[in-house]
Amino acid sequence: MAERPLPGLVGPTASGKSEAGLRLAEELGCEIVSVDSMLVYRGMDVGTAKPTAADLGRVPHHMIDLVDPSEAFSVARFRSEGRAAITAIRSRGRRPLLVGGSGLYVRALVDDLEFPGTDPVTRSELEREAELVGAAQLYRRLSALDPTAAGKIEPGNVRRTVRALEVAAITGRPFSDHATAWDRYPDDRLRAVGVRIERAVLMDRILRRVTAMLEAGWLDEVRGLQERGFGRWITATQAIGYAELVRHLGGELTLDRAVSTIVRRTGNLARRQMAWFVRDPRVRWFDVGAGGAMERFDEMLAYLEDG
Repeated sequence: MAERPLPGLVGPTASGKSEAGLRLAEELGCEIVSVDSMLVYRGMDVGTAKPTAADLGRVPHHMIDLVDPSEAFSVARFRSEGRAAITAIRSRGRRPLLVGGSGLYVRALVDDLEFPGTDPVTRSELEREAELVGAAQLYRRLSALDPTAAGKIEPGNVRRTVRALEVAAITGRPFSDHATAWDRYPDDRLRAVGVRIERAVLMDRILRRVTAMLEAGWLDEVRGLQERGFGRWITATQAIGYAELVRHLGGELTLDRAVSTIVRRTGNLARRQMAWFVRDPRVRWFDVGAGGAMERFDEMLAYLEDG
């Protein structure tokens, strides 16, 4: 007998997914599989709104606290460990519930996507070439090699151009060959509810959440990460919120400036998250207001129960 589609709750950061996810998991008899790219890092708890001990006591959670902040963590590894967690949950007669804001991680778990590896030497050579000849020339090279891939990349986006050329170099196949599954959304894989919220309302929720995180000891958490040697990694990767607070503690930013930057960057993240999810026809959207996801909890529960 085929497995039922995986239930999911998705949407932008600060939209109230965490509490709604806990309630949905309790009602549906699920264990939560986090699909959040930052919750995998140990020690980054307050600033990522990681589940509390009380939350974990209510519902088992998976795919959190997997690595230290400085460790490399790829989407391919997330897929491998996440799928293993889903298999284990099902073996116990329970259902997994995907909860989070990373559209890439959701698709990695449910769809048959390819994630070609990387080659540091090839990438470094391409990056040096971009510096020497310019982004436009490198993009023209990609256009000649793989016009399909080039058509989906902005000419000035050096990072994506380099990645497309790197994959072609190390696999011997055009980058676009690896992307055919990205445009397919099998409806037997996922049945998700999505939280949709007006921009101004969401930005107000983001500001209130950042303020609450600071009151809950976010600065102390960042100091602790610095003492453990992770401050440089945080700044280099520009982890939202953490990077700004490292700069504040170093005297580069006032706290007010740090907060305003965190709110702005978090809002930009929310926009990118929605751009991912709105392409997926398997998400049923529920519009909410200042109260967040819990405003439509009963309707979300009914929709997932029907699946």
